[in-house]
Amino acid sequence: LIPAIILTIYAQCKVKTTYSKYSKILAKNGLSGKEIAEELLLQNDLTNIKIEPIEGRLSDHYDPKNKKLGLSRETYYGKSIAAQGIVAHEIGHALQDAKKYFPLSFRSNLVPVTNIGSRMAIPLFLIGFIFSFPGLMDIGIIAFSLAVLFQVVTLPVEFDASKRAIGLLVRANIISGTEVVLVKKVLNAAALTYVAAASVAVFQLIRLIVLRNRR
Repeated sequence: LIPAIILTIYAQCKVKTTYSKYSKILAKNGLSGKEIAEELLLQNDLTNIKIEPIEGRLSDHYDPKNKKLGLSRETYYGKSIAAQGIVAHEIGHALQDAKKYFPLSFRSNLVPVTNIGSRMAIPLFLIGFIFSFPGLMDIGIIAFSLAVLFQVVTLPVEFDASKRAIGLLVRANIISGTEVVLVKKVLNAAALTYVAAASVAVFQLIRLIVLRNRR
């Protein structure tokens, strides 16, 4: 578990430093995140998706249920390499949604169950462990397994969105040359946080199973 925690700390530091660095480097095209989003959505026949500025740093996301692209103000108004990479990544998710990309649909369907399971898993396991109720421990492990599954399924979803992001930007002639490399650095740093989260979840599940077998 300790290596996974170290990876998590490293990933968080990496994404913050990388974002901070490339949010200060302006893209040659001079377009804002909003303008990039509008252009990419138009070119990919995704004009039904609404774009809106939201509060928070690195809070950017695509909402498949409401067909909304939420961009932090730094991304929405920003004209940096980081902002444009983030916008393209989120539109990558929108494209996944439009193309019925199975891992995204599967992950979305897991959300309600995962939310309940992640809240109940550890309390149920601890009660079962303290009072020697193997059944409760098993239920806790099953519930936590759903949370782990969510984290694991997130990996192909995020990697695919980043791959689509680069393709979207290049095909639209929005970035080229060295800018492609810089955008990839931003997206790779973000992807590392998902790898770290999945690693922690898997190690935690193994730990619960080991504790269960000792009872």
